[in-house]
Amino acid sequence: MRAAWRAHLCGLCLTLRDEHGQGARLTTNYDTLLLSVLTEAQLPGDAPRRTAGPCALRGFRTAEVVDARARGARLAAAVSLVLAAGRLRDHVADGDAAFGTAAARRRLAARWETGGARLGAGVGFDTAGLAATVDRQLGLERLATSPDAAEPGHRDPGPAPGLSVLDLTAPAEDAVGAAFAHTAVLAGRPGNVPALAEAGRFFGRIAHLLDAAEDQRDDDARGAFNPLTATATTAAEARRLCDDAAHGLALALRDVDLAERHLVDVLLGTEVRRAVARTFHAAASYERPGWIRRSAAGVATFLTCGMWRPRWSRRRGRPCDERCHLRECGDCCDCCDCGSCCDCS
Repeated sequence: MRAAWRAHLCGLCLTLRDEHGQGARLTTNYDTLLLSVLTEAQLPGDAPRRTAGPCALRGFRTAEVVDARARGARLAAAVSLVLAAGRLRDHVADGDAAFGTAAARRRLAARWETGGARLGAGVGFDTAGLAATVDRQLGLERLATSPDAAEPGHRDPGPAPGLSVLDLTAPAEDAVGAAFAHTAVLAGRPGNVPALAEAGRFFGRIAHLLDAAEDQRDDDARGAFNPLTATATTAAEARRLCDDAAHGLALALRDVDLAERHLVDVLLGTEVRRAVARTFHAAASYERPGWIRRSAAGVATFLTCGMWRPRWSRRRGRPCDERCHLRECGDCCDCCDCGSCCDCS
């Protein structure tokens, strides 16, 4: 399963490189590769493989990856570019861009958005709607911000009158729902469109809420917008919304006709539930230890090659290939191919 997942991840990265240059590889992310996975799960023959050359992120090993000709990989690349463009624009709007870089970020965002539109058109997906959801998201954030917080990067963390946290997650839900549904179009399975759209909306809700929960401490410290803070949503309520959405996601996936569903069930079932538990456990148990404890934990982390992590580490509980410092080593990371060791923390 790990090799299958990596084939889609590396395939997405290389598709971005082949279609939009080396810099576009920065937009690779774990969420959009699901579009490639879903397309192949519905139509296995639509994701040809090829052997990719050595890569530093794979410990300078070759690997079998999804070819850039695969329509699912091209859809994933298009969505990656458009979403990354939206994040750049959001950073500029929040005042997070380093001094003097705002204009360059806007130009790069425009370039990525154009490249995403071109790739999307090649697989029949109109990215204009996706780009519009980014503007809609920014508009909702402005509504949730006090008029007194006009300065970028200094938004009022107080509750937003008349807006719920689900109002703020709605644009992400719609965008992911549309992208998920289009995989059924690519696979020639129109009967899957409604269920995949519903699954995408639930996944978009979870992704947005988890990002908000992970970033809330930092956002509050620098006065940046955070949907949980802006709507006075507690961690317990956010966890309940994520658990409900994960249940709805599982039910929606049951109605999707898939030729091969194992990887889909692992990524959108098992891993989503783990991500929810990991995020809210970290938020509940995180603390800022003193220098003695930090030093001791640093030594222990070093001696175990990164496999052990203290409870305040954001990498605690992640798969071992994300914790290990020496990914190219032999015995250490090969353990990730077994069934049980990745649950260790």
